[in-house]
Amino acid sequence: MTKLIKNGVKVCATLLNEYLNKNEQVKDAVKLRFSGVGERDVYNITAPFENQGELVIAGRVESRDSEHSQVMFFIEQDGAWVPKEGMPKLTLQDPFYTRIDGEIVLGGVQVYPHPVNVGALAWRTVMYKGNDLQNLALFFTGPNGMKDLRIAQLSDGSVAIFTRPQGEKGGRGKIGFVRAASLEELTIKRVEEAPLLQGQFTETEWGGANEIHVLSNGLIGILGHIASFDEAEDRHYYPMVFAINPMTGELSDIELIAIRDNFLPGDAKRTDLIDVVFSGGLVRRNDGMADLYAGISDAEAHRITIPDPFLKFEELEVDEG
Repeated sequence: MTKLIKNGVKVCATLLNEYLNKNEQVKDAVKLRFSGVGERDVYNITAPFENQGELVIAGRVESRDSEHSQVMFFIEQDGAWVPKEGMPKLTLQDPFYTRIDGEIVLGGVQVYPHPVNVGALAWRTVMYKGNDLQNLALFFTGPNGMKDLRIAQLSDGSVAIFTRPQGEKGGRGKIGFVRAASLEELTIKRVEEAPLLQGQFTETEWGGANEIHVLSNGLIGILGHIASFDEAEDRHYYPMVFAINPMTGELSDIELIAIRDNFLPGDAKRTDLIDVVFSGGLVRRNDGMADLYAGISDAEAHRITIPDPFLKFEELEVDEG
């Protein structure tokens, strides 16, 4: 039986050195072009997904000087991504997508006035579902203060729940994991009580899950991000992956799959966000490669093609517990 390899926690600097030493093949860097949104930026996108037979990208649409955004849905026309007519515009940040019981699940971060600190904002993850994007209905509002809440349906019909508490339990942000028998068992209590994955983040760094991939052998591949501050308080966000056995809780080390320099030059929302890559989604291909869609520097959306980071996990023989 081949096990997932889990060593001690690794900081961003170590992960970065390991990634640079691998000299991974990266190709086809593209800056996605969006139109029909005025002077606003589109970033922190999903990978393209199907809605009524058509490929759609959900993106965070926001003015450069604001944090108040909409999630809009785009289709590709003549080399640009344009808003799809008849689609909802959700007052959310950082959209994500999955399917549960055949239905689309579309979520994002809802920002609202802080209940205690006057003039400050708070946030939580909310999720909508429906047979298509035109008929989404809100079905879950997550715990206050929690971003990066993600779910995925496993082959036995159960639902994997990945959480990211902050504060007393999660520090700056750590990933938790729990399984539920069905979507009906997705509750705030279940989310808040999810055990944290051990040995993935130090107390001074943070991370979260962005997209969940159920692999053919039953393992779960997590596309996420790990982040840190430097001495100047500039942020550094790196796309990363790891795998977990949902039956045993066994997990692998975090590995970086890209860095900002792999993408094309571009704008940044602020100078402290230049080195920010926010994993949006990964489209696995049949040639051993994968297309990584990402938000860049809180201002743009890009895509690169990289070796499929989940192939090596998918080749493992899995202990089902």
